[in-house]
Amino acid sequence: MQSAILRISSKTVVASLVASSLAFSNVIADTAWPISEDGAAAAGFTEQGITSLDSAMEEIVSKQDVAGMVWLLAKDGKIATYESAGLNAVDTQTPMTKESLFRIYSMTKPVTGVALMMLHEKGLWSFDDPISKHVPELANLRVLENYDADGNVATVPVDREPTMRELLNHSAGFGYGLSGGDPVNNAFRDTGVLASDDLDMLIDKVAEIPLLFHPGEEWYYSIAVDIQGYIVQKISGQKFGDFLNDNIFQPLGMSETQFFVNPEDKNRFAEVHNWDEERNRLVQRPHRTDRAGYMDPNRIESGGGGLVSSTHDYARFLQMLVNEGELDGNRVLSQESVRIMRTNSLRDELNVGGNSERAGQAGVGFGVDFAVISDPDAANTPASPGTYYWSGAAGTWFWVDPIEDMFWVGMIQAQGPRRPGADNMRNVSRDIIYDSLVN
Repeated sequence: MQSAILRISSKTVVASLVASSLAFSNVIADTAWPISEDGAAAAGFTEQGITSLDSAMEEIVSKQDVAGMVWLLAKDGKIATYESAGLNAVDTQTPMTKESLFRIYSMTKPVTGVALMMLHEKGLWSFDDPISKHVPELANLRVLENYDADGNVATVPVDREPTMRELLNHSAGFGYGLSGGDPVNNAFRDTGVLASDDLDMLIDKVAEIPLLFHPGEEWYYSIAVDIQGYIVQKISGQKFGDFLNDNIFQPLGMSETQFFVNPEDKNRFAEVHNWDEERNRLVQRPHRTDRAGYMDPNRIESGGGGLVSSTHDYARFLQMLVNEGELDGNRVLSQESVRIMRTNSLRDELNVGGNSERAGQAGVGFGVDFAVISDPDAANTPASPGTYYWSGAAGTWFWVDPIEDMFWVGMIQAQGPRRPGADNMRNVSRDIIYDSLVN
């Protein structure tokens, strides 16, 4: 049955997906939510607790731990707090507001995961498929065996091909180039994988780089989700960004989420800052020149980290997940698909960040483009079992607690050095929130 489905022409698949997206768009309800607060009590929190939360976030901004922040907490579909503080840009003193736009970097990944799961629901791929079934360029992969200081590198064939499940939970063996001094990660940087012109070029470059380990052996944060975006594009027959817009952004009313910034929105686009020790203050980081900038509509549509979004839009995405696939009458995913996404799929002895030499993060596994807290005590968190989360390279972060029907999203733009003694805003906000729950 599945092989027959896979022989359907691209035009047939695209027609089906477009028809689905049109059905969604015809029933879009009020996309203004979230626009204002329902209040602490209405959302199930103490007034004192939410006041403390807002004060703590404002203090983090005032101490220059970050230039600006927008934060939102929702429970049972009610907004406990939705506030902003600080600046979009210190050089121009432009205020940060609820309308600010952000590089969400790796918070793009769950969006890509949702897109891929939509195609899974149509029977177009399965978790046990080898990746090469959908990306033939990634057949015949090799694995880094050893290397020395003189640049000698030895590789061996993979024990077996990595599967789609391993691609989704970062255990397939790919590198990324964000860290690591090994030949694999060096090759990602040297060949400019993340600076590729498009997804086709990215895949061609990745195909020439060996894996870090045999599939399934370790967890390693990787290029996997950019590969997922390519798979969405290839299976659907649509450009990746068009698929996201037609099937996720339009149905969910996420009109300000895309891979570039419109010229008229430039002033809303927050700058990235870091702490300058010599000047004893935050400074704006220079824009990268090694790849297309965010004002370029032709920049690569990176499923691993390319989206720009607003707090409003990402909150709608998260509420869809809280609702197990539905928002305002639009069902984007089935309940089963959302539950699969938030279920740990790593083998029992493997945690996020773990391998044969290190344990990784105790009590934390990985599902489909989310980290998942399987054991809160081991993870040292007040969050419920099954809480899932992720973050972006410029500091944006979110978590969803499915037991409490609750989510948090914090939007900042910060990379590089931080103020000495800066607060851990993620832990501060989390602890206050859970202490503020009624009952």
